[in-house]
Amino acid sequence: MPKYVAFLRAINVGGHTVKMDYLRSLFESVGFANVETFIASGNVIFDSKSRNTTSLEQKIEKHLRKVLGYEVRTFIRSISELTEVADYEPFSKVELKAAGNTLYVGFLAAEPSNEAGKKVLLLSGATDHFAVHGRELYWLIRTSFSESSVSGALLEKTLGMPATFRNVNTVKRIAAKYS
Repeated sequence: MPKYVAFLRAINVGGHTVKMDYLRSLFESVGFANVETFIASGNVIFDSKSRNTTSLEQKIEKHLRKVLGYEVRTFIRSISELTEVADYEPFSKVELKAAGNTLYVGFLAAEPSNEAGKKVLLLSGATDHFAVHGRELYWLIRTSFSESSVSGALLEKTLGMPATFRNVNTVKRIAAKYS
């Protein structure tokens, strides 16, 4: 059975707290196998017979909305896709390793249009730098997250689609553990 990672938006932020054992049980209740969570920020690893990630995302979103009472956008990647995301280097090694710089990966439901991608790139400045690659948005912050002039909400508005962001170290750790 294929193994997937679901990156959930709105889990354990903004007053929406979900215990990881409960979250695992919610995934098991819709028929997924070998369900695990990775840190308490909405990263769920599971096996499914289905190979249609769009239908899996819809199934999870529908179930979580019904049970939790609010929308939880879901972004699924296969382990091989996640490995590619983790290995991709959108910026120079010098920039990636510079003190105070942090790289985040934004998971998107679809590849943004060329126009939306260009709009996001225009947000780049002294503290924030962006790169779009497939269904991911890479965000290099050259300061603390709280001091950035850009927010996830602004990026979603600019892209015209929802996203969820993870520190690249989390992405690399999940990819290394399951690939």
